[in-house]
Amino acid sequence: MEKLKAAIIGSGNIGTDLMYKLERSDWLELTAMIGIDPESDGLKRAQERGLQVFSNGIQALVDSPTLADIVFDATSAKTHVRHAKILRELGKLAIDLTPAARGPFVCPAVNIETHLNELNVNMITCGGQATIPIVHAINRVADVSYAEIIATISSKSAGPGTRANIDEFTITTRRGIEEVGGADQGKAIIILNPAEPPVIMRDTVFCEVKHVEKDRILQSIYEMIDTVKQYVPGYRLKQEPLFDGNKVTVFLEVEGAGDYFLKYAGNLDIMTAAATKVAEDFARAQLGQKTVGTAALD
Repeated sequence: MEKLKAAIIGSGNIGTDLMYKLERSDWLELTAMIGIDPESDGLKRAQERGLQVFSNGIQALVDSPTLADIVFDATSAKTHVRHAKILRELGKLAIDLTPAARGPFVCPAVNIETHLNELNVNMITCGGQATIPIVHAINRVADVSYAEIIATISSKSAGPGTRANIDEFTITTRRGIEEVGGADQGKAIIILNPAEPPVIMRDTVFCEVKHVEKDRILQSIYEMIDTVKQYVPGYRLKQEPLFDGNKVTVFLEVEGAGDYFLKYAGNLDIMTAAATKVAEDFARAQLGQKTVGTAALD
């Protein structure tokens, strides 16, 4: 089967976890891991797995543009601002795993089909990928006036890039709740929990809605859970959604696949799994195959 070539920029936690997922793809051929620290664990692991490795950052792609058709940026929001311009000039599809938001927000369970002609797409945040599908699921049947999400992740799973992007996380996730989830107004909170043993990723989604039809809301939520589970198997409800007047509260948890970090790091897993799904949908579209669409409610 023909595949599109892919490269990763950023050899930290997210980039390294992504490497393992891309190696299993039927649509993508991972060719290179690019970083800036030649001693990073990610570059060492990539080299051991036979990939081309570079420690001169994006200059590696400038020097060898045929390395990849699709480039995953797993660096930081500020760094991606510079990378976005260079990758666009090179004509590369950039899948941005930082909160830089240079391109449109994409959540594969919600809106990938409308962005398959873009050159830069933004994966929002780990909290966004976990919660925006639920906001969307509720909004499509109940009209969400306000949505608030709280993403709790293990402090141990938050690397330097994640910590550097905390401010961008809250801003970008809020925008995603509104622009992709469909809420009239959104709010996002992230909590880094230092508990030992590390806690699994958990998310709370609180929505105020204009139309309360409990059965339709539950059906829509369950359908969305099934859709996300297709690419994030550890995505699930922690308990049944709660209803209180016009308020709906949904409790989620995300268990990681354990590719790089242990399974508690669902925040890494949902970002890398979602980015892989988006890239595979681009590859299917470019190679003339039908893209797997989002789940629609009758």
